[in-house]
Amino acid sequence: MLRFAFSPNGDMSIGDLRVALLNYIVSKQRSEGLIVRIEDLDKERSIEQKEQEMLGILGLFGIEYSHVVHQSQNFRFHAAMALQLLLEKRAFNCFCSHEWLEKKREEAKSNNELYRYDDACASLPDELVIDNENPFTVRIKKSQEPNAESFTIMTEDKRPTYSFACGIDDMLGDISLVIRDEEHIDDAPKEDWIRTSLGYEKKIEYAHLPAMQDGTSSVKWLLEEGFLPSAIANYLISTTNKPPKEIFTMQEAVEWFSLENISKSPARFDIDILKHINREHLMMLDAKELSRYVGFADVEIGELAKVYLKEASTTKELRSKVGAIFAPKEIPEELKESATVIASIIKKAPYFDRYEEFENHIMQESGIKGENLLKSLRLLLMGVEDGSDIVAVYKCIKNYIGEIVK
Repeated sequence: MLRFAFSPNGDMSIGDLRVALLNYIVSKQRSEGLIVRIEDLDKERSIEQKEQEMLGILGLFGIEYSHVVHQSQNFRFHAAMALQLLLEKRAFNCFCSHEWLEKKREEAKSNNELYRYDDACASLPDELVIDNENPFTVRIKKSQEPNAESFTIMTEDKRPTYSFACGIDDMLGDISLVIRDEEHIDDAPKEDWIRTSLGYEKKIEYAHLPAMQDGTSSVKWLLEEGFLPSAIANYLISTTNKPPKEIFTMQEAVEWFSLENISKSPARFDIDILKHINREHLMMLDAKELSRYVGFADVEIGELAKVYLKEASTTKELRSKVGAIFAPKEIPEELKESATVIASIIKKAPYFDRYEEFENHIMQESGIKGENLLKSLRLLLMGVEDGSDIVAVYKCIKNYIGEIVK
């Protein structure tokens, strides 16, 4: 079993999504289930709306999971396991104040030493523990590993620490492999020691992903900007493994992705590369399907969108380009006279299959030639003076001329 864990206290970042994608891919490769764990112990910061939003994003990216578990549901187990460790003398109550611990840290810093807790409360007599009314944390006794220390597993307000909650939850979920960002790499030995202290014998594998610089960009923002889920997934997976080809689907990634080949170097989020990949995924869409992204359900408008993909790279940009064709036109003062004449002729003109025939008819009827003719036609038909090839555009909009020039 694998798991993807997230905190519902803000928008999902692309770094979070990358972790979710890789967990899904490997779960498919191993034919194991995937659990979504919502880390909601910090109720003050948890936002129910964000929880639903993030689950919706997982669905949008085709990330299938067996079930959702809230970390807060396991609180009784966290408390019970901490009590078990206390009763077995594998953990102890620590009454050291924040101020005292901070003083010790500063002393170590001034001596150029690495601070580690000195086990001041590890061997307190039972009577001193029972009669002590001061606030306390619970620390698990250190392992025999070099440089190990007795670390906190329950805070003064009786909440489990991140390492303790994750260590217990992965045990309860029968997790076999944890894939997450390298910022949690120091938590792995703590989580292992917690489970070992509780007598849990199964060894959990870990794969920590190198950081993604600028990887805090919101997935929600990327989607709103018009990036396709398939393209975002393509790009993020590419930052972890060298793919056999530049453009691929997630189903194809399941065939070749390898945890052993994960890049050891940090990846940098490059929106220009993402735009290129997004354009390629848009080009792969069926014309009618592509037209739906710009508000139509028409093959010809889909083909029009593909013409604009030479200068646009997102569905938002495509909607703007196509929208300008059907929107009221703003004509510069110097072209208003010629544009008015040409618009009148277009409204009365017969149907022309080829642009050259259409343009010749307008020129003959109006007597307008050269730059004035071309600029006026582009403004009336496309809403802009320059840009995409008017011949290619006309081929796609010739059946809509009556709607475009009103």
